[in-house]
Amino acid sequence: MSQPPAGPYGNQGSYPPPSGGYPTSQQPGGYPAPQQGGYPSQQSGGYPPQQSGGYPSQQSGGYPSQQSGGYPPQGGYPSQQSGQPYAPAGPPPKKKSGAGKVVLIVLAVVLVLCLGGAAVTWFAVKDDVGDAVDAAKTRVVAPATLAGRPQITDTELASLSEQMVSEMKSTVQNETSAVGAFYGDPAKQDLVMVAAASGLIADPKKELDDAVNGLSAELSVSNMADVDPGPLGGDARCGDGKTDAVELGVCVWADKGSVGMIVIFFSSADKAKAEFVGMRGQIEQRS
Repeated sequence: MSQPPAGPYGNQGSYPPPSGGYPTSQQPGGYPAPQQGGYPSQQSGGYPPQQSGGYPSQQSGGYPSQQSGGYPPQGGYPSQQSGQPYAPAGPPPKKKSGAGKVVLIVLAVVLVLCLGGAAVTWFAVKDDVGDAVDAAKTRVVAPATLAGRPQITDTELASLSEQMVSEMKSTVQNETSAVGAFYGDPAKQDLVMVAAASGLIADPKKELDDAVNGLSAELSVSNMADVDPGPLGGDARCGDGKTDAVELGVCVWADKGSVGMIVIFFSSADKAKAEFVGMRGQIEQRS
């Protein structure tokens, strides 16, 4: 039996089955369906999603996040809590008044005039019983404050105060008490020096005259004038002084039981006179 004739294009077997050649849109191969080969979807190869390789997220490799490697936090220069500690700043330097040299000059004069020099001499007057009794009751003291000024405890000035007292006790005849002290605040140009001693004095007026003459020559004290001595009596004078370009207000007193000097630095006779009676009343005490 003969075969039927083939069609003009041959039999259908020469064409691939539906799965070959150009596939239908419903089958794989060729241009794929949206979820298969060719250009991948966002969930497959090629350019990675944000959570995979390539440029890392802030929590992965490459340039580190603030919590990972690379440049360490606070690197280089150490923080205040690391390395060798810096030494704490010291206290500010004390303000200088420039009065130190002047104090030494005045002190030297006081030591000569009032503490055993020729100008002032303490001695007993045995034939004057009343004066002896008054003198025996007289003492000089260094109050904690003088006319509102605190006593200075600075090491250098305290040493000078001790020197004054030591000299008076060793050279003043019949001395019953002695005081040397500084008051105020030199940094504010407020400085007072006190030097006094108690004992029996034969001629207070002469002692005062001699002290004034010595002060005039050594400290250029001028305009020394009598002032009210206050309730303690005796004789007192105040005047203007100057040394090393520093103005001084100087007051001195003498009575039967004591001799003393008050020097107010950076001041004048008028200002010293206004404070003299009150200051003397704090220094000279009678029991």
